[in-house]
Amino acid sequence: MARIILASLISYLVGSIPTAYIFGRVLKGIDIRKSGSGNVGATNAFRVLGKIPGITVLIIDILKGLFCVVVVGRLVTGSGLPVSDTVAKIVLGLICICGHNWTVFLQFKGGKGVAATVGVLIGLAIIVPGLGKALLLTVAIWAVTFAIFRTVSLSSVLSSICLPIFVFLFKQPPEIMAVCLVLSIFILLRHRSNIQRIIQGKERRLF
Repeated sequence: MARIILASLISYLVGSIPTAYIFGRVLKGIDIRKSGSGNVGATNAFRVLGKIPGITVLIIDILKGLFCVVVVGRLVTGSGLPVSDTVAKIVLGLICICGHNWTVFLQFKGGKGVAATVGVLIGLAIIVPGLGKALLLTVAIWAVTFAIFRTVSLSSVLSSICLPIFVFLFKQPPEIMAVCLVLSIFILLRHRSNIQRIIQGKERRLF
């Protein structure tokens, strides 16, 4: 039980690291929450801080999710839980994403969880056969949508809708289908205001 509590705490704290906020403070001495869209994520970092810092923030946020599933997940492997090791790692991934979205370091206000979600899915794809194909198709949908519309939020919304569909088509285990559906809904809810602006034609493009 101690290992489970420790793994959950580490996952939350790792997810809570406000990468974009830290980069804003270090590179420009600003509070990124008061610039651009005000979001503490890679897209706003890209807009406010520039391409290289934005890409770096994106990579780090992805690595947070990957780290929690692959590395922190070792703490719960074979721990005697009444669920499988895969389910335990899924839970750690969700905790990491919650940390990213509601970070304790910024009064529980964080990013929208897309990058951290990608990292969690990459980690799960390492241990779940077939998930990698579904994830690659999802990323392809994101890339194609972004190439056409240059709108990160629209790309994220469409790819999140496609994710559980691809997972179903590749006949993934029930726990994987369930978590992908949850993650899809999670991202859609976090993008409610973006969806409204997309419908109104007011959503900002990245370039």
